[in-house]
Amino acid sequence: MAFQFKIQLNGVSKPPVTREVVVNENISFHRFHEIIQIAMGWEDYHHYIFSPKGYGSYPNFQENTPDAGIEFAPISYLKLGYDGTFDSRKAKLTHYFEMTQDKITYIYDLGDNWKHTITLIQITDLTVDKPFVTKGKGKCPPEDCGGVWGYERMLEAINNPKDPEHRDMRYWLGMEKGDAWDVNEFDKDAVNEELRRWMLLFNPQ
Repeated sequence: MAFQFKIQLNGVSKPPVTREVVVNENISFHRFHEIIQIAMGWEDYHHYIFSPKGYGSYPNFQENTPDAGIEFAPISYLKLGYDGTFDSRKAKLTHYFEMTQDKITYIYDLGDNWKHTITLIQITDLTVDKPFVTKGKGKCPPEDCGGVWGYERMLEAINNPKDPEHRDMRYWLGMEKGDAWDVNEFDKDAVNEELRRWMLLFNPQ
């Protein structure tokens, strides 16, 4: 079977940054993290956490945790709020997701605090060996721009030649004269090609 998820970046709304992605239901949360990074447009520089409602909610899934050897409880037990931290390389999506509209929060970069709401929108009988994006909108913010507030400030600066940070900000982004930051930019085909290349590295034929 396969899971189809909607991923929405919280706090960015003009336009919203969303992706819909189809994955094999048996992948680990760590593999899901890698797929999210490619689908959204992040560069996998920072730590991440999956948990029901963000910080302080359980169960959560992280990479290389002290509980790496713990056996998984039934899904129903996990959803009661078991205060455990599981190794994302061992925990599978099926250890948490059970039915459509199940949600989880994915936090990437614990400094900039990029929160994503992930919703299971469909469970299908398809055999999916390779993840793929079905649709999306909005350009992903750049790494290390300071979270939602920093991204808003960045957009103000690069679009206003009179802003005192205009030149430095454009230089930091590698923007040449005449370049514009297109907040609507999203290329589904390019993302799926990157996912295809990632699969070849992860699981070569």
